[in-house]
Amino acid sequence: MSLKTRGKKYIAIGLAALLMMSAAACSQEAAEAAETAADYLTKEDITVNETIENSADGEHAIEVSGEEAEYSNTGVTKTGDSDGDEADFYGENSAIFATEKGTLTIKDSLIETNGTHANAVFSYGEGTVVNIADSVIETSGNCSGGLMTTGGGTMNAENLTINTSGNSSAAIRSDRGGGTVNVTKGYYKTTGTGSPVIYSTADITVSDSYMESTASQGVVVEGKNSVTLKNDTLVADNNTKNGDKSDYYQAVMIYQSMSGDAAEGNSSFTAEGGSITNKNGDIFFVNNTATDINLTGVSITNEDAEGNFLRAEAAGWGNEGSNGGKVNLNASAQTIEGNIIVDDVSVLNMYLKDKSSFSGAINTDGQKGDVYVEIEDGSTWTLTADSYVSGLTVGKGSAIDLNGHKLYVDGKEYTEGSASEGTAFEVKTESSGSGAPEGMPGGGQTPPDGGQGGPGSGDSSGKPSGNPPAKPGSDSAA
Repeated sequence: MSLKTRGKKYIAIGLAALLMMSAAACSQEAAEAAETAADYLTKEDITVNETIENSADGEHAIEVSGEEAEYSNTGVTKTGDSDGDEADFYGENSAIFATEKGTLTIKDSLIETNGTHANAVFSYGEGTVVNIADSVIETSGNCSGGLMTTGGGTMNAENLTINTSGNSSAAIRSDRGGGTVNVTKGYYKTTGTGSPVIYSTADITVSDSYMESTASQGVVVEGKNSVTLKNDTLVADNNTKNGDKSDYYQAVMIYQSMSGDAAEGNSSFTAEGGSITNKNGDIFFVNNTATDINLTGVSITNEDAEGNFLRAEAAGWGNEGSNGGKVNLNASAQTIEGNIIVDDVSVLNMYLKDKSSFSGAINTDGQKGDVYVEIEDGSTWTLTADSYVSGLTVGKGSAIDLNGHKLYVDGKEYTEGSASEGTAFEVKTESSGSGAPEGMPGGGQTPPDGGQGGPGSGDSSGKPSGNPPAKPGSDSAA
């Protein structure tokens, strides 16, 4: 055999091996996806002994007001339409609605809606509690979330399967007045534009769950509110624009719309264990607000080679010159990979603790916003490009690996192995005034990029202290 022929043979063998490996990888990925889906409830798993239907615009199939009620093995079907604040803020047209400090328990049930603004399960008002477990929820209309909480209500959910396919239809939603949402276990998936798995104007905690968005962010936090993930799997593919206020895609967006639907103040996003996988764009995007991002032992993967780990910068919300992102990034036993961008109206304090590692660069084009980095003994930063920060605290030793690049601290080149001491910057939300800025759509009809129908005009009361906002037409707070 000639050398030329032998070379072709080896190339053919190599290509065949690569194809087999690729096919095996695809098969494994498909098998894992199938296994993930098989782990959770389907409609076929629900035994329905009673069916309740409602097709009238604005009405509910089940309503519980100021009383205790329980439903199990129930099939609930809701059609009919609504629009605007009555549905988003006060529960009109939801399939199941609880209010006036009522307590509603739902088990082993199937809930389906097909209408505009037809949320599936709605908890409204302080003292109102909805407990739902071992149930399947499917919504197919626009602006139709799976779980919805407003006015200070409480929602407790366990082992649910929620699929939403409409636009602006988060699986786990809240709106004006917020509340408390606790979700444990289950499968939560959205496929519509502007439909993150979680849209928070409340305090939302999700544990031991699988969450996936195929067109929007995985999580959006608006205003003085929070999302906490504990040992969850989050897969986000934000690939469709829902407006023109931002040019970027991301897995997690933290912002303030100035609509009055969320109080102004510092927010938080916390993830402990589990994983976050981003298909497109950046991992985190923060604008027009201040926030704490707390990461502990999370497996974070960005499949977009051009995407950043964090982007803190102004977008189309807020007042120009003060609408940047202000971030405390707290990493504990955390691996961080990817670049960080902080524009000239934004702030970042990054703390690497408990043997955390950061492989990436900060502001590769030069110093812009205020950036402070603090590296605890045992944690490391490996540069992947020249970087510019305003302040640095690090002990003498090998915490920073320049990796052939340069690090500038307040304009001065850092010497590898030297100690440095700096000061963190204040991370605080600046008041932007009440109401919506000129040109902001009203009525909660036009969500932000990947958002949930929040930008509407109105007061800035946000999350209430005391009674929730009264439902229009009622004599007292609901």
